[in-house]
Amino acid sequence: MSNRRAMLAKIHIAKKELGLDDETYRAKLCQITGKNSSGKMSFAELGQVVAAFKTSGWKANKKNAHRPRAANASARKIYAMWTELKHLGLVSAVRPDGFVKRMTGKDRLELLGSDQAQKVIEGLKAIKARGAGDV
Repeated sequence: MSNRRAMLAKIHIAKKELGLDDETYRAKLCQITGKNSSGKMSFAELGQVVAAFKTSGWKANKKNAHRPRAANASARKIYAMWTELKHLGLVSAVRPDGFVKRMTGKDRLELLGSDQAQKVIEGLKAIKARGAGDV
């Protein structure tokens, strides 16, 4: 990943973790750099935004550094759904490996066929629905 892409990723993570809606986020960008889109900023301006978010209380961390890059779209979707459930407090494990093993018998997410991946995705949807009180 290029340094620019890494910086953009940090900014978007900070936006989410600081709970900024789109209007507030863009106003902050304008306040800091005069531009309302991080995609239009130079690398130095991106650094200014990250520094400002840190000043606002955001702490950059490497909590997802241990997560392997998913090899296919289904695996990426499962990781994304798992991360959302983790943030909602509906699951406690950092990785979905145990859940995947219980659902499919496979040790690793990357070994799932499309039918097995869909079964895991439906299971994750059910966890979210139960957590939201929809079931």
